[in-house]
Amino acid sequence: MGKLAREVSVIGAGISKFGAINDKLLPDLWVEAYLDAVDHVDNGIEAKDIDGGLYLGNFTADLFNGQGHLGPMMAGLVGLTPKGATRFEGACASSGLAFRHAVIAIASGLYDVACVGGIEKMTSLPTAGVTEALAAASDAIYEARVGATFPGLYANIASAHFKKHGTTKEDLFRVAIKNHENGSLNEKAQMPYSISEIMNKKMSKIKKRGGEVPDWKDEFEFLNSRSNPVIAYPLRLFDCSLITDGAAVVFLAASDVARKFTDTPIKIAGTGQGSANISLHDRDGMYTSFIAAKTAAKEAYAMADMEPDDIQVAEVHDCFTIAELVAMEDLGFAEPGKAAELVEQGETRITGSIPINTDGGLKSKGHPVGATGTGQVVEIFKQLRGIAKDRQVGGGPEIGLTHNLGGSGGTCVVNVFQRE
Repeated sequence: MGKLAREVSVIGAGISKFGAINDKLLPDLWVEAYLDAVDHVDNGIEAKDIDGGLYLGNFTADLFNGQGHLGPMMAGLVGLTPKGATRFEGACASSGLAFRHAVIAIASGLYDVACVGGIEKMTSLPTAGVTEALAAASDAIYEARVGATFPGLYANIASAHFKKHGTTKEDLFRVAIKNHENGSLNEKAQMPYSISEIMNKKMSKIKKRGGEVPDWKDEFEFLNSRSNPVIAYPLRLFDCSLITDGAAVVFLAASDVARKFTDTPIKIAGTGQGSANISLHDRDGMYTSFIAAKTAAKEAYAMADMEPDDIQVAEVHDCFTIAELVAMEDLGFAEPGKAAELVEQGETRITGSIPINTDGGLKSKGHPVGATGTGQVVEIFKQLRGIAKDRQVGGGPEIGLTHNLGGSGGTCVVNVFQRE
């Protein structure tokens, strides 16, 4: 695996509030994230500094909002036109692709500075409409047409993992509990509450209504109750990521000009991308691992000259709780079938040996599909800069990773970051 011809660094990153943002449209979310990113560039940045224009990730504003041609639209809002503005689509990995292509453009020497963004406003549609729009990322002939939804597809993955490795629903509960604990420390999260807090609020509401208050002794009993209904067996409500509005923005610069903008640039040490047929049925029974993720990780590690053990903090694509376990195994953090043990031992907590999804992940922070990849980069930027506040990983991590998956594993982008 070759190296980038020119080093590239993140010089600033920002994010909008994630959630069901009823009083804001696509442009509002974009400007909020852009201004937050500007605020995180130490020495300031202006539109005139961004010669590379905009690389924008968006899955399907066409279906969610009836709005296409987003690249120049978003660029114009922040003064980046008439520079180039391109939209990238790769299902939930859309802004991961945008980020990678901006890195390659700067590394080639074509540009010095670029803006990368991701955006999605999903709550414009009712849940049924969201389900139909998201199905466009599956195989329209062999999956969507016969009623397969993404909860259903990932339920197949979970069932296969259960059968092959002995994974249990309690293993999935532990992922949800950990990510909600992290999300409770994130002011930008859509659901900034621990499972315990959610359980207690539920009990308080029942008591106020004069109903019989459940005798839940802990989060596991709550998650095993009717308050956590099955969505697609074995996945339950709290195994599923959220329907989310949000945006995220990252500024990139060639490392030889990065220090004009900041004294603490975060270098992209490695980047990789993989793909697979988007249909699960065409994968030779490989339901418990994603070849696209393993390929992307292999590329990124080789470029960075690093191994999985070098990673000190990671953001992985937990669109469903089972996806976090599969990602850990595909990335080499655990042997196949052993990721659940790391979670149970507390190794993936903020205080563990390999903190994962410190911002709450897609599960608690939210999953505005087109913005998820850049949202992950924002968190790693904050962790490596030491500005993640209450969720900051101790010891000053120097190396981080993002893993952004599209669909049920059809696309994956993995990036390795290093504090200079």
